[in-house]
Amino acid sequence: MPSLHRLRGQTLVELALVMPLFVMVLMGIVVLGVGVFYNQQLANAAREGARFASIHSATADCPTTSSLAPEQSKVPAGFSVDFCDSYQEGWPKMTAHAKDHLFGLPSSQVHLSACWSGYISDTGQHDAPPPGEYPDPVTGVPTPVNSTWAPCTIDGSDPSSALGSIGCAAGMSRTDTASNLSDSDVANVANRVTVYLCYRWRPPLAGFLLIPSEVVLRAASTESIQRQQ
Repeated sequence: MPSLHRLRGQTLVELALVMPLFVMVLMGIVVLGVGVFYNQQLANAAREGARFASIHSATADCPTTSSLAPEQSKVPAGFSVDFCDSYQEGWPKMTAHAKDHLFGLPSSQVHLSACWSGYISDTGQHDAPPPGEYPDPVTGVPTPVNSTWAPCTIDGSDPSSALGSIGCAAGMSRTDTASNLSDSDVANVANRVTVYLCYRWRPPLAGFLLIPSEVVLRAASTESIQRQQ
């Protein structure tokens, strides 16, 4: 029968063999959990930003703007096109609203961009209605409209379908295919806004358990433009 000293020595050897593996797995789970949490925070902030831009459309008191101005003839009576929360200034109001919904991340290191998508007519006009027949505003006779859906881009990629190919830096390039005009009695449009957020996360224990030194976390959300009454 093994002596007590031998049993204790065997236990210490087993502990020395198992403990490092246990700690590695435990820390890996913790780091993975932090990454998932950060990604959820970005997704929530992107939804809030897109919702903000959606309801602060061309007819709002302080609209969040695209780089394309809506055609004045399509703006409802009593409203004028205003560039209040403008893309040239980085949408300060929308950005602040989105980043207010971040928890646990340094908001100054989170980059935000947005773009507006819509239909383009066969003549190259943005803010076109979806393909179909629409009554002429003068004669009332149905007139066919040929248009094509054109997604906007950030860093040359559609953020709603190619999220992983978009970079993460201030001043990302962007292309709008529609304005911030919403569907109304005057304009038949189906414009949408997409808000993109990214964060360069440097995980703790980088290099341990094959954890990379940097992970780019990305999130995007798309909303239909809503009319402000």
